[in-house]
Amino acid sequence: MIKITLPRGPYYGEMLTAEGRQRQHYDPWWRWLQRTDQQSVRQKKGQAELLFHRVGITFNVYGDDDGTERLIPFDSVPRIIPAAEWRKLDSGIRQRVKALNAFLHDIYHDQHILKAGIIPAEQVLANEQFQLCMQGITLPNQIYAHITGIDMVRNSDGEYYVLEDNLRTPSGVSYMLENRKMMMRLYPDMFAQKHIAPVERYPSYLLQTLRESSPVDDPCVVVMTP
Repeated sequence: MIKITLPRGPYYGEMLTAEGRQRQHYDPWWRWLQRTDQQSVRQKKGQAELLFHRVGITFNVYGDDDGTERLIPFDSVPRIIPAAEWRKLDSGIRQRVKALNAFLHDIYHDQHILKAGIIPAEQVLANEQFQLCMQGITLPNQIYAHITGIDMVRNSDGEYYVLEDNLRTPSGVSYMLENRKMMMRLYPDMFAQKHIAPVERYPSYLLQTLRESSPVDDPCVVVMTP
């Protein structure tokens, strides 16, 4: 048995169980790591950070006065979700987003959820994000949150839990897209050995969503970001 000292990173808790053993679906990656020189892994992480900086893939923290640009988060350890688990997550997230949009439609119309006392009215009506000007307005397809960021974590019991829902200004999808490009560039053999679901279709899905949310045919769609 080869002893491996894992470099620090945010995803090792995802790869290991509470007993410190790697989860079964990480076995191929674990075997690859055992065959790979650790210095090489560290060098590739350094290459990724250098390329991110050279290409300008950085971000500023909103409200940070010094305006320092920071590199996007990158970890050499991939977060692997088996297909069966992903199907369950996909179904649950879709259901959750529908529920969130139904909630937003309700509070700007009949407010059944408030009248039933399920949520205290003051938590909604006194919230600074509640918009009186939206009262009674029905949006196309009743979609109020066009882009939703669902932050999730795998607990020590192996189940996934939602940390928070980001509906106002969700960000971070560029991390996913650029990290995938970098992983494919640095570790092409990983992608050659396993079937990995693609992520590069996200922009086309976003465009489709925004077009379907417009009350006019063939709309001109513009996405404004910092």
